[in-house]
Amino acid sequence: QVQFVESGGGLVQPGGSLRLSCAASGFTFSRYFMSWYRQAPGKERELVAGISATGDSTNYGDFVKGRFTISRDNTKNTVYLQMNNLKPDDTALYYCKVAYWYRDYWGQGTQVTVSS
Repeated sequence: QVQFVESGGGLVQPGGSLRLSCAASGFTFSRYFMSWYRQAPGKERELVAGISATGDSTNYGDFVKGRFTISRDNTKNTVYLQMNNLKPDDTALYYCKVAYWYRDYWGQGTQVTVSS
């Protein structure tokens, strides 16, 4: 079964940093494009970042403004999201996602809260 274990969320002050991890299992991780999404209260779920199967191509939501970096380690079946200079508007539940061949699979989400 396709499963994700997301970690790294927490409470940080504005300007702080977090590194989210999503450990995947149940599929051939290295074959698939992986993404991070987030959803804040009262807002639609939005794309944060995506990375190609080999890690050679990435894309980001417009709000990132160079603050976030997505990466992956296919030897560890893990995708990461390094988040720097966090802002209160970054507060959300962050999910990793794979566009599997017949459906999307989502992680359980890890909470990121940016507050003083």
